[in-house]
Amino acid sequence: MAKLYSSVACNLDAALLHACYPLLEEARVEAIEWSFDALYQRNEIPDWFSALLHAYAQEDRLIAHGVFFSLFSGRWKQEQTAWLKLLQETSREFRFDHVTEHFGFMTGRDFHHGAPLNIPYNAATLAIGRDRLARIQDACNAPVGLENLAFSYCLDDVKRHGSFLEQLIEPVNGFIILDLHNMYCQLHNFSLDFEKLIGLYPLDRVREIHISGGSWQPHDLAPGLNVRRDTHDEGVPKEVFEILRRTIPLCPNLKFVVMEQLGSGLLSSESRTLFYDDFVTMQQLVKDCERATPSIESFLPISCKLPATPLSDELLHQQQLELSAILETAMHLDDAMERLSLSSLAHSDWKVEDWQPYMLDAAIEIAKKWKRS
Repeated sequence: MAKLYSSVACNLDAALLHACYPLLEEARVEAIEWSFDALYQRNEIPDWFSALLHAYAQEDRLIAHGVFFSLFSGRWKQEQTAWLKLLQETSREFRFDHVTEHFGFMTGRDFHHGAPLNIPYNAATLAIGRDRLARIQDACNAPVGLENLAFSYCLDDVKRHGSFLEQLIEPVNGFIILDLHNMYCQLHNFSLDFEKLIGLYPLDRVREIHISGGSWQPHDLAPGLNVRRDTHDEGVPKEVFEILRRTIPLCPNLKFVVMEQLGSGLLSSESRTLFYDDFVTMQQLVKDCERATPSIESFLPISCKLPATPLSDELLHQQQLELSAILETAMHLDDAMERLSLSSLAHSDWKVEDWQPYMLDAAIEIAKKWKRS
């Protein structure tokens, strides 16, 4: 019987730790996912939190999840050099079972005040993504994975995403975090069928699953008159639990199922009770789905010689700056659409002509929210 670990994303956040404490006290948390790069606002890790991480690391049940690397930035930045240095140092102190990062690039000049958004799926972004993943693997010397994106501008991006992820991770023998709330966003925002969408992903490469909650952004042009957003500030929808039940049996190399929520959504006793109940529901689903499987693919690192200079693409960099500026400063949707039509992104691999207006409007809101934060 292959063991699946019911896990929680646990970081140095007082409200989140308060919500996690009853689960930890009852020994329900079988593994911890830690966003190690969220420590940029702190000088050191408290001894008690370090002891917690080490306890899970000693059992090969500590996994690292990056937030701020900006995998597809067209131009290499000093923040990325610093991020790799932090990963290397942290990996020496804590033994990570694997390390993962988000798909996309960060808008804005400050990585900690940017929105992770999609990129064109072409040879340039594939090469840059592979270069960055190899550098992550070199820094941590552990299995490396990527999380599927919640946000897409058009249906074609949604359909191509799974295949592009598979091409990205192939050179490093990588894996996929299949975030099921992200998938729920895609299912709603593009009126898709679960069976058709799940079939577009290489499910044998899934080593980790995420579940979480989110929010609705009203829009007159969106399916059901709203856009589903992956904001991590609410409980897990029942639809996501159903997707989890249907997905686990399809992923033969799955090892971790992780529940995520931001501390900002856990400030009341009611929200913390819901968090506890959601974890228990997830844990029961995981136990119900445990089954005899073939040998778990380890996704061990592949040794490769890295070029001294990280790969860059100046055109991609300039287009990303231009898109970021439009999203962050557009007065309204029509203004953004007009500026995009006159930009270097027009009639390019970005395919801005195919972008759904309600998704572009959501991107404007995301970019402005991150800039304000």
